[in-house]
Amino acid sequence: MWTRRSFLVSALGLPLLPPLPLVEAENVWTKKLVRAARKQIGVTTGYDPAYVTLAYPGGDIPRETGVCTDVVIRAYRDAFDVDLQVLVHDDMTAAFGSYPRSWGLTRADRNIDHRRVPNLERYFQRQGLERDAPGTRDDWQAGDLITMRLGGRLPHIAIFSGYDPLTGNAMFIHNIGGGTREDELYADYDTPRRFRFAPPAV
Repeated sequence: MWTRRSFLVSALGLPLLPPLPLVEAENVWTKKLVRAARKQIGVTTGYDPAYVTLAYPGGDIPRETGVCTDVVIRAYRDAFDVDLQVLVHDDMTAAFGSYPRSWGLTRADRNIDHRRVPNLERYFQRQGLERDAPGTRDDWQAGDLITMRLGGRLPHIAIFSGYDPLTGNAMFIHNIGGGTREDELYADYDTPRRFRFAPPAV
């Protein structure tokens, strides 16, 4: 049975993430990012997309729960003290018309904007951080961020963490509905996009 993902992979003529032996991240920052994301496993055990009023800066909901974007936000805060809440809010305030208008907002909302995948995609794109997807075999790097649409419509984001040393399969750290975990992407997805967000001064 053909899924959107299998059709995409077939049409491109190579796997989205070709199986290779586990390769350690070449740069220290990528190791720190993956390590910070892995520390969320077993801590964030729930999934809750509800709108919440957050502190600013550094606002977060309880670590026991969250959504896919919270995995990325927390990893960058924990590893580098880089706050996507502030970065996205500042950029949206300065260039609101450049961001998706899917939610009927008329101005930036620092409580939720950074927790929406389409806004993160636009922020990373505007910073020149987008890379080819699927790209070449040797270009994928642990710490790369991949976004997609589950079932063709639901935005999702995950952190590529490397290749399983036994199976060679690509592994991701994400929260797809049961807390933060590291596994393969089994979901039916399409429209993959890839970003590499090195922290400042790296």
